[in-house]
Amino acid sequence: MTPAAPRFSYDDVPPAPWTAHYQPGVPERIELPTESLVAMLERSVAEAGDAIALDLMGATTTYRELGEQVARAAAGLAQLGVGAGDRVVIMLPNCPQHVIAFYAVLRLGAVVVEHNPLYTVDELRPVLADHGARHAIVWDRAADKLTGLPAGEGPETVVSVNLLHALPRTKRLALALPLPALRRTRAKLHAEAPGTIAWERLLRRAPLPADHPRPGVDDLAVIQYTSGTTGRPRGAMLTHLNLHANALQGEAWMHGAQYRQEVFYALLPMFHAFGMTLYLTYGVLKQARLVLFPSFDVDQVLTAAKRVPPTVYCAVPPIYERTANAVRERGIDLTSAKYCISGAMKLNDSTVEAWEEVSGGLLVEGYGMTEASPVALGNPFWPTRRTGTIGVPFPSTWMRVADPEDPSQDVAPGEPGELLIMGPQVFQGYWNDAEATAGALHEGRWLRTGDIVTVDEDGFATIVDRLKELIITGGFNVSPSEVEAVLETHPAIAEAAVVGVDADGRGEQVMAAVVLAEGAAGTGAAALHEAEVREYCREHLARYKVPRRILELDELPHSMLGKVMRRQVREQVERAIGTA
Repeated sequence: MTPAAPRFSYDDVPPAPWTAHYQPGVPERIELPTESLVAMLERSVAEAGDAIALDLMGATTTYRELGEQVARAAAGLAQLGVGAGDRVVIMLPNCPQHVIAFYAVLRLGAVVVEHNPLYTVDELRPVLADHGARHAIVWDRAADKLTGLPAGEGPETVVSVNLLHALPRTKRLALALPLPALRRTRAKLHAEAPGTIAWERLLRRAPLPADHPRPGVDDLAVIQYTSGTTGRPRGAMLTHLNLHANALQGEAWMHGAQYRQEVFYALLPMFHAFGMTLYLTYGVLKQARLVLFPSFDVDQVLTAAKRVPPTVYCAVPPIYERTANAVRERGIDLTSAKYCISGAMKLNDSTVEAWEEVSGGLLVEGYGMTEASPVALGNPFWPTRRTGTIGVPFPSTWMRVADPEDPSQDVAPGEPGELLIMGPQVFQGYWNDAEATAGALHEGRWLRTGDIVTVDEDGFATIVDRLKELIITGGFNVSPSEVEAVLETHPAIAEAAVVGVDADGRGEQVMAAVVLAEGAAGTGAAALHEAEVREYCREHLARYKVPRRILELDELPHSMLGKVMRRQVREQVERAIGTA
């Protein structure tokens, strides 16, 4: 699909006064990339050679080996019929196969579509129908979610990945990977998921010929689904230029990080935009060692820290808190961690203090969204950082604070308004949705974030409200309407409203208020069976989307037009659980 937005250029860009508060050495602008992510990887392979690229519990892959495996996997995918422009689903946790698959798909000029392997079939159906991928590379434990779909509703070819094959032999036989679903018998170690092709078959192919056509910098690289500013999942189209530029912006921001010297702890999922850019693009650009964690487990993190200490430790606040507490309790040295960015949810002063007591650098908050590849603003790694703000725009990024009703008009300095972002990382639009694209891109280049901010005289932005009603919990986006739709299919529930509530000062949690159906109403809490309803939700939603609490109300507050007023619902829920 042809990108909807024009290619970014430095023509007619506004002043950027906030750059005065950058860390010394950070440039105001990056040089715009002229080559694809494939060329970026190939440069890293050529320059880094025998340096370690991937590390899973001590099982390592060098950059040279990574390049060869990408070429073999690309040849295997080409044999299956994958070609330029084809969408290919990747549904994997963090593992070496994920990195290899990502670049193998791109090598063919095809388009990566990342999905959470924990999604339910109900969550996958609409996005599969939207992008129409005919091929998928999937964790073997989740393969049946695709192979079990009726013909025409899912990919025609499913490649299954057994994560145990990437482990060191001793750990493989001990089944030590900290994911309960991976604990299986030795006899199943080499089993192939029914109806799939084993990943290892792809790697047996001869490498893809070096003269096979490569993608260009303006070609589509990834379709990343997000509720974003739209309320329901839509595919954000990100080009090679978008993603490569954001990696270069990250490199500029982490001034002082060295090629082939940094150790990135890949704690955030690579199927999420933040993790994708941190590890799959920026980490590879820096020719870093990526220490992979299929899921966050503080014991595994601290075990790895004794073996190969991290220098780049980017995460969400709950991970920083748990890690800092464990480091103090066990007396482990984590002063190697110099570059630490928190994103996806509010960062509290207490978390900053706890982390900086045990680490070797500043913990700074950043801001991004999938439509911005994803990072757009951040606090400097410098005493000018301001905890409680989301920082200032990255190099080659511009912001405006506009009237939400008329984004062509800026609000007065210091007044709250909608944050608009412009830069080379801003996406090309939503897949198959020109109307939503037009609503998200003002004048075709300013991304409307839906976040209401104030900006101080130095250019540091603070989020004060959200136009969009998206819930951000544990770093993941949850669309209230999606959860409400599931709740309202329960026979005991007539109407539902879902909101995010910060119940303990650690970020939003999904909460629901419901009105019982006729016949169930009036009988009190016994009719609701909250635990049973939550279990019902788990059958249709990823665990992080399931409401923590489900409260019964006599009625939901509605506007004159009949729309549920979620702000009032949130206030009622807060009073009910004692947070008001």
